Amino acid sequence: MDELGLYLHVPFCLKKCAYCSFYSLPGRQNVDRYIASVTQQLRQYSYEERPLTSIFFGGGTPTMLPPESLRQLLTECRQQFFCAEDAEISIEVNPATVDLPALQTLRQAGFNRLSIGAQSFQDNELRCLGRPHTVAAAAQTVRLAREAGFTSIGLDLMFGLPEQTLSTWRNTLAQALDLEPQHLSIYELTIEDGTPFARQQKCGQLVLPDEDAALRMLEATQQMTEEAGFRRYEISNYALPGFECRHNINYWRSGEWIGLGPSAVSSINGTRCTALADAEKFCRRMESGQEVWQEKETLEPEAAFRESVVIGLRMTAGVSLADLRCRFGIDAEVYYGETLARLVRLNMLEIMKDHLRLTDQGLLLANAVMAELV
Repeated sequence: MDELGLYLHVPFCLKKCAYCSFYSLPGRQNVDRYIASVTQQLRQYSYEERPLTSIFFGGGTPTMLPPESLRQLLTECRQQFFCAEDAEISIEVNPATVDLPALQTLRQAGFNRLSIGAQSFQDNELRCLGRPHTVAAAAQTVRLAREAGFTSIGLDLMFGLPEQTLSTWRNTLAQALDLEPQHLSIYELTIEDGTPFARQQKCGQLVLPDEDAALRMLEATQQMTEEAGFRRYEISNYALPGFECRHNINYWRSGEWIGLGPSAVSSINGTRCTALADAEKFCRRMESGQEVWQEKETLEPEAAFRESVVIGLRMTAGVSLADLRCRFGIDAEVYYGETLARLVRLNMLEIMKDHLRLTDQGLLLANAVMAELV
């Protein structure tokens, strides 16, 4: 539990994608005001008890900010917090928002890991998703990132897209692997309330692959990533050895992190704070010296225990039963009793070397398994 992360949310995007439910804003209005407010929050929220082991600039699209502004924000992070020598410093990048000079500035500033939002390597699928880039632009971004000196490059991909087939998904994976990334985040499309896709689905205008097709895509993903030397270390994440995302692992292990910016979440000393998901109100409150937290929550020990189990099961290594006993004084096998025993009998869960983890079959039905343990 020594890991401490810092997350900075940049809400700006070129445009809002049809599937996106994260807090983001199309365009660059009031960018300077946002930067000033986040810098002020950063200076108020310094934490000196232990060093940062990871920093993550996410969004939105962080590279909607000028490269020099991103450099200044990262410098400010390092000035306000003690940063471990081997800290992982990541930034999300969308292909339509960076060129070689921008990537060189980011690398020189100290960012050492990129997460590139490719999503698909089929131009028609990108258009359907509302992505502002092309397949060629995504591939070029990877090449430019490598030229700029990045040696830890991840690609974000999505399957289960409208009218996507197993063939087009395998083609997307093949093109992604040909670019030789070190990390792949691979998510099944979920339809979130309030998005254009949700409205289209309600009207019967959205044709999605059925469950069997999605399972075949998952099977192809496992086969192709394994053959390329990737290890699946979390339900949706695959990495070459040594390139697992340290920042996200800290989340899944119920570690501690500090969140900056509108809609960002902090989790420190058992208390979770969520900032206003409104950039205008966020900036106004920072400027007037008011608190920006919309919600604060401290879970009761049993609720925190259950959350740690469910989040920890996202990792393919599972969750340590000894750690759970140490942190909460609760024996998971006793606590869940027959529910856990039944899931083990059904080959959904297994206990290996004191770790409770999903089986291969359980990974395919992870949401249903976890719902029984919440």
